[in-house]
Amino acid sequence: MVSERRNQPLARDAMAYVLAGGRGSRLFELTDRRAKPAVYFGGKARIIDFALSNALNSGIRRMGVATQYKAHSLIRHLQRGWNFLRPERNESFDILPASQRVSEFQWYEGTADAVYQNLDIIESYAPEYMIILAGDHIYKMDYELMLRQHVDAGADVTVGCLEVPRKEASGFGVMHIDAQAQIIQFVEKPANPPAMPGKPNVALASMGIYVFNTKFLAAELRRDAADPTSQHDFGRDIIPYIVKHGKAVAHLFSQSCVRAASEKEAYWRDVGTIDAYWEANIDLTDVVPQLDMYEHSWPLWTYSEVTPPAKFVHNDEGRRGSATSSLVAGGCIVSGASLHRSLLFSGVRVNSFSSVTEAVIMPGCQIGRGARLHKVVIDADTRIPEGLVVGEYPEEDAQRFRRSEKGVCLITQDMIDRLVA
Repeated sequence: MVSERRNQPLARDAMAYVLAGGRGSRLFELTDRRAKPAVYFGGKARIIDFALSNALNSGIRRMGVATQYKAHSLIRHLQRGWNFLRPERNESFDILPASQRVSEFQWYEGTADAVYQNLDIIESYAPEYMIILAGDHIYKMDYELMLRQHVDAGADVTVGCLEVPRKEASGFGVMHIDAQAQIIQFVEKPANPPAMPGKPNVALASMGIYVFNTKFLAAELRRDAADPTSQHDFGRDIIPYIVKHGKAVAHLFSQSCVRAASEKEAYWRDVGTIDAYWEANIDLTDVVPQLDMYEHSWPLWTYSEVTPPAKFVHNDEGRRGSATSSLVAGGCIVSGASLHRSLLFSGVRVNSFSSVTEAVIMPGCQIGRGARLHKVVIDADTRIPEGLVVGEYPEEDAQRFRRSEKGVCLITQDMIDRLVA
């Protein structure tokens, strides 16, 4: 019986719980109307689709998503794109907005509290394992392998980890481990991160991915909820407590990262700044991108909007609809304009004599005639006026738009309205 159990996928007895309530303030105006996990990515998806797709592709069929900050856009996307999981097949998909279920005065107060407040829902499904996921990172990972390590190690918690340069690790929760990968110290955003054994210049950073046995997690969350000194956060409270009083084990991302044949390195990105967001999207236009979104064996599931094919029209000198090294989604019309190394989401219209290079243009935008746009991120449904020039005069750009440290201009409709007022 034990050997039969060992040969069965553990994912069938697991529930994935995605924490998707964060704003992502370093994305500035991109998260004025939506939570960070709801921000568009890759031409047709949202950031949260990566964590959910990993869970689905890993074999997990029970999922919950905790939302809080400006959640309408996220909830609408989840309802449209993730409504195919069916209770009659022993599947479930729950959207769990903060709703004062524990106290009529209490919203989610931390990542752990966002799980604690929905324990009754979780326990009603009786999953044997819980996988807690951050909903705001770009990566491909097989959670079944992490589940297997958790069970084989007899761990109380298994923490997903990345190897990062020590000098860059102070922005993460960092682990100090022994030779058996047991965590002996967990510190949140340390000034002097501990190094990995045998790797003095490398630190082990938390990915915000945790595996628990459900009964153990429920007991820990109830203990933490009763502690008035706790911030009710996994990284600050729950994980450090288990490190001191239980068995916490590190799981290296490199052991379960899913890579296509063309992907040379394990890919993980936190697209939490304008520069990081722009770079990750523009990188997809490379001939061989670091992230392969064309791999059929590990698909990116998302809401598939019904759109006509992309259209390129006019073939006159100086007015030729063309695109090179670009991704163009359905419903786009490139009318006598040129694109280079750009990514267009659905329903974008680029009008004649316009030139667009290194641009990330979100759904429903219209680019006016004669515009010249370079190194921009344009928020959804923005109307770019005729003849607008961005990316050629840095000082002028900084006065009109949100210009990043690396020279990327974020443009929203509100900025355009102030410009033409």
